[in-house]
Amino acid sequence: MNERLESILRKHDELSRMIQDPDLVKDQKKYRTIMKEYSQASAVAGSWKEIETFSRRIADAKALFQDEKDPEMRELAREEYRDLEQRLTEAEDRLKILLIPKDPLDEKNIIMEIRAGTGGEEAALFAADLFRMYSRFAETKGWKFEIMSSNETELGGFKEIVFSISGSNVYENLRYESGVHRVQRVPATEASGRIHTSAVTVAVLPEADETEIDLRPDDLRIDVMRAGGPGGQCVNTTDSAVRITHLPTGVTVHCQDEKSQIKNKAKAMRILRARIYDLEEAKAQSERAEARKNQVGSGDRSERIRTYNFPQNRMTDHRINLTLYKLDLIMQGDVEELFDALKLSAREELLGTKTETRTESSSHTGSNEKADARTIKSRVPVPEPVE
Repeated sequence: MNERLESILRKHDELSRMIQDPDLVKDQKKYRTIMKEYSQASAVAGSWKEIETFSRRIADAKALFQDEKDPEMRELAREEYRDLEQRLTEAEDRLKILLIPKDPLDEKNIIMEIRAGTGGEEAALFAADLFRMYSRFAETKGWKFEIMSSNETELGGFKEIVFSISGSNVYENLRYESGVHRVQRVPATEASGRIHTSAVTVAVLPEADETEIDLRPDDLRIDVMRAGGPGGQCVNTTDSAVRITHLPTGVTVHCQDEKSQIKNKAKAMRILRARIYDLEEAKAQSERAEARKNQVGSGDRSERIRTYNFPQNRMTDHRINLTLYKLDLIMQGDVEELFDALKLSAREELLGTKTETRTESSSHTGSNEKADARTIKSRVPVPEPVE
């Protein structure tokens, strides 16, 4: 860790000199790259200066309460010493997190796939609810999202919906959403008022650039057909639907939402590229491959990462044992607390200093209070550090 810190501090000094070069702005691509590196290095340098400041103040406070004759002044110095030690520990923890090598995938845009699993029409309706939850969260972050492909049911649910989200650090925030999401509630289709349990699968794929995945024409089989569905313009009237099969892997993508065959083909290629990229990443990183295998599963209700219990207004993430009693707000896109907890758990796991606590929040009365903490064992899938 010390070697990495020294390396970043040297890099910060080097970048500080580079950004003072007036000719740097002439090359905008290089300028953006250097400024981004400088910003990251500055965060580490600033944290280290903070630690040095606390260390000096601690030494002064210690000397004062050891040498001071006045009992009141000695006690004040001792209290300041204890406070500074606590603040120093917190600053050191922040620095440790900053020194974790950043996963280059974190900054990527994503393609998210939501599919109804166990539960029939109710699962399809919950798939639509999850789509609205993610899209509303994207709006609060200023991200852009676009529906790539969908298969809607008559009641307004989705058997499957595929959409892209683009913006700042999208994958970093949403990477832990891959898995089986279980819902417990009284379905709109249930006349007797019985609570049903259904499941929906979510897959989060980092979107690949064309330069990262080379899809050779010889490896692709492209079929065009008439769009299917309940009806509407261009449905069953034109050959606008496109199905692309990647022959080496057998991965197949079907798009029919657009009226234009060209637009459907372009969307299908983006989805295919993301799926192939995800396969390649899985091969290169066996830990991520195992994590995704355990998360996505088959859609059976026994394989789950999260449970949404509507009668109790409760959401539980089973990987970190986090329970929040504000499901109504979560379904409206208020998921920042959940995503932050998942990211923090993963970072602590990488540091090997896992803080094993359980946080419960309640909003039965519209509040968002923190409740008691309990010891738990975390099972958050942790990204592999990348230098």
